[in-house]
Amino acid sequence: MANSNNDKDFLNQLTFEPLTKTNWSKFVQLFGKKGACGNCWCMYYRLNKTDFIEGKIDEGNKDAMQSLVLENKPTGILGFYDEQPIAWCAFAPREDFIKLEKSRVHKRIDNKPVWSIPCFFIDKNFRRQGVSVEILKGVMKYAKENHISIIEAYPTIPTKETLPDSFAWIGLYKSFERAGFKIVDQTSKNRPMVRYYKDIESS
Repeated sequence: MANSNNDKDFLNQLTFEPLTKTNWSKFVQLFGKKGACGNCWCMYYRLNKTDFIEGKIDEGNKDAMQSLVLENKPTGILGFYDEQPIAWCAFAPREDFIKLEKSRVHKRIDNKPVWSIPCFFIDKNFRRQGVSVEILKGVMKYAKENHISIIEAYPTIPTKETLPDSFAWIGLYKSFERAGFKIVDQTSKNRPMVRYYKDIESS
């Protein structure tokens, strides 16, 4: 599989679907023993600091994420190549992410209903190949199908030419720019707030 993802048609073969009870095992497969990174299981933005740290022990964060899935709560989008999970993008109503709602840097700029993308996780064998842009397109398609008008994110604009993978989990601004997102607030110079409006003329 490592060689096949060099084909020109690789990105066109990716498929995307929301995380559900049906594909939970694929999510677990992608995140692996480390829960993506440090037993996070994509709960960092969804819990307060104390609960998140406690959740790193005895698979607490994993269980918390599974509970959301079992309750049919929106959590994010999985990306597949040849039926294997290779990418993840957290995607849910902004109010579901406690840390965002308490953020001083990324305060709400209006009262419109917004869905947020706070993080990504891409299999190490598929990084730096354009997958992040494609999964954003998958998110945008899902948003259109579910009448979600505003997508918001908080990517990084690197100050150095290369950025370690461990720091790229919030997403790179250039990926969002390529997908059609626009900066709507730059309280943080290197962590702008970007948005995609389903109906650009209404933005």
